[in-house]
Amino acid sequence: MSRTADWCQDSLHYVFDYETPKTLVIPHFGVGCVFRLTQLLVVLYVVGYVCVVQKAYQETDSVISSVTTKVKGFAFTNTSDMDPLFWDVADYVIPPQLPGPSTTCVDDCDCTVGLSDPRGSGIQTGLCVNYSSTVQTCEVLSWCPLEIDTKLPERALLAAAENFTVLIKNSITYPKFKFHRRNILPHINSSYLKRCEFSHSTDPDCPIFRLKHIVSEAGEDFQDVALKGGVIGIIIDWSCDLDFWAGKCYPKYSFHRLDDKHPVRNVAPGYNFRFAKYYKTPDGEDTRTLIKAYGIRFDVIVFGTAGKFGIVPTIVNLGAALSFLSLVPMVCDWFMLTCTKKRDLYSRHKITHLSDDAEAESMSMGTTYGTQ
Repeated sequence: MSRTADWCQDSLHYVFDYETPKTLVIPHFGVGCVFRLTQLLVVLYVVGYVCVVQKAYQETDSVISSVTTKVKGFAFTNTSDMDPLFWDVADYVIPPQLPGPSTTCVDDCDCTVGLSDPRGSGIQTGLCVNYSSTVQTCEVLSWCPLEIDTKLPERALLAAAENFTVLIKNSITYPKFKFHRRNILPHINSSYLKRCEFSHSTDPDCPIFRLKHIVSEAGEDFQDVALKGGVIGIIIDWSCDLDFWAGKCYPKYSFHRLDDKHPVRNVAPGYNFRFAKYYKTPDGEDTRTLIKAYGIRFDVIVFGTAGKFGIVPTIVNLGAALSFLSLVPMVCDWFMLTCTKKRDLYSRHKITHLSDDAEAESMSMGTTYGTQ
């Protein structure tokens, strides 16, 4: 019976006893240094990294962008297999196949009417015809003559294209902050655009780029890339701090080659595409000139994140900073009760149980937090 009563009494004490923090001043230089040093580290982390580097007090938004381009330049070519030709923007700005084992035949039974092989030259008619004195092939319905791409030029046909220029017009918006901006900045006028050319050092605000400089900024030679083709990325970074004290929001340009030019692991290097120009002969026959062009593809890639002061993230990070500071006494208590010579004395004074029937305080083992 007495055991049950003791258990009930202990349970009541556990539920209804009140605990209040007690300040215990420790005149110890080492513990004081640990306390202040830990506080300093927390403050430096919150102010230096969270606020200054990460700008965690800001709300953020992702960029929405549109890009248009306009190329300018002229070239003249005169080669042995092509008549003299003058090239302008309408000519060079555009968004031979031998019978393989699957197309050789012995008679018409080897050919299927209407068969279309995506890697072939056309749609089979079902007839087996002579390709040469020793080889027969399935006849196909296609443009004649068939494409032959085994003979490639030794140098780029439009070598003068390296001096062409491109005007990039880029508009961006951050809808959360209702912020709009163009890469053609407010101080740029039409007379400035007629004479400017982008340069990181002398003219970083100009939106007109010479193609040779774009490729060279990507670490490549224009004539080498133009021979087999390639993909060059024009990167526009609109990462901005929109707080009124942070300054202006300007685009930052960089250039990189995006395709793999490794000579061993690259099966189909470079970049090429086909386009055709169509004509009608005097007797009404449709003809075309097919051009397989090896060229440089320029991809304009826009990205960015904007930040602006917000009360909600500020309160959240302020609360996180205070929680970090509340851990400092725990670190100091651990150091005091573990690493100091008088740890036994400090341990006895950590908790005091106040007895109702005695005025003297009894000391016992334990740990609490709130030491200063």
